[in-house]
Amino acid sequence: LVTARADWEGTLAAAKKEGKVSVITDITATLRDALTLEFQKKYGISVELFGSSGREVAPRVAAERKAGQFLWDIYIHGSTTALEAMIPMGAFDPLEPALILPDVKDPKTWRGGAIEFLDPSKMVMVMTPFHRGTIFYNTKLVNAQEFKSHKDLLQPKWRGKMVMDDPRRAGPGVATFTFFYLHPELGADFIRALGKQQITILRDYAQEVDAVGQGRYPVLIGAADFVAIARAKQGVPIAIVDARRLKEGTDLSPTNGNLALFNRAPNPNAAKIYINWLLSKEGQTVFARANGYVSSRLDVPTDHTEPWRVPQPGAIKTYTKAAMQVKDSLQPLLQEVFGSQ
Repeated sequence: LVTARADWEGTLAAAKKEGKVSVITDITATLRDALTLEFQKKYGISVELFGSSGREVAPRVAAERKAGQFLWDIYIHGSTTALEAMIPMGAFDPLEPALILPDVKDPKTWRGGAIEFLDPSKMVMVMTPFHRGTIFYNTKLVNAQEFKSHKDLLQPKWRGKMVMDDPRRAGPGVATFTFFYLHPELGADFIRALGKQQITILRDYAQEVDAVGQGRYPVLIGAADFVAIARAKQGVPIAIVDARRLKEGTDLSPTNGNLALFNRAPNPNAAKIYINWLLSKEGQTVFARANGYVSSRLDVPTDHTEPWRVPQPGAIKTYTKAAMQVKDSLQPLLQEVFGSQ
């Protein structure tokens, strides 16, 4: 403990000299506040936050690095981008050496008795695995009782009246269709049947949610939870079907709640302080509350979100390397069903 305290104080002094930490993350106002305000107030180190969709992060960082620019300290974003682009690019350092606080390092702090990493080199930590929403609906037009199984989406009444996030590219759409594909009671036949429902395909998370909130479509498949939650808080009539009501449940995913440390980080000490703060009870509570997520830390309350979000043992995970490898057979199926992009 003495060495941990000395390590912490030495790192904090060096971090204050650096004066800032650069974070690349997703685009939402609630996320921005959660990732900046408390930390800045506590340590007097400014957080330079850049919001970017997962599809744009890798090309941006690759171009910068090619030009000899190393601008980022911290990655807080999606698992697909991390596994398929950032790790192969060689953008990250192993995370464990950056962990200083004893309770952050203690395996008993974490759900499942260990910190969960996406990769064998332990570069990308999974902070918030929770049950995602798969079916979203307009509360003025649809009764949630109508959905007891994902197969209820195949009813003729929904034909031409649904919208979905494009599953042929990274995002919540592909996570949802990976879940359909992996589920023994759904699979390829279910995906082919869905393809006959004349579903409108969109590629903008806010647009998808707004299309349902405004009543243009009563049902939305595979949207971004954090956008739907934010809109619902603003009084938009959108809700998510409780995973426990659905016969097949829903998948587990951290969505954009993965954490990594860039190598050649411009502010390495501030980055360490930030990582330890974010993984502390305080940091995880702020982060989980802002997004409606469930933290992997066992001491972080879950009363800010629906009980069905809390991970159930044995649930299908759509964010692992194994789930990503399913894409080799899933993507040709999606092209067959929904056409090429």
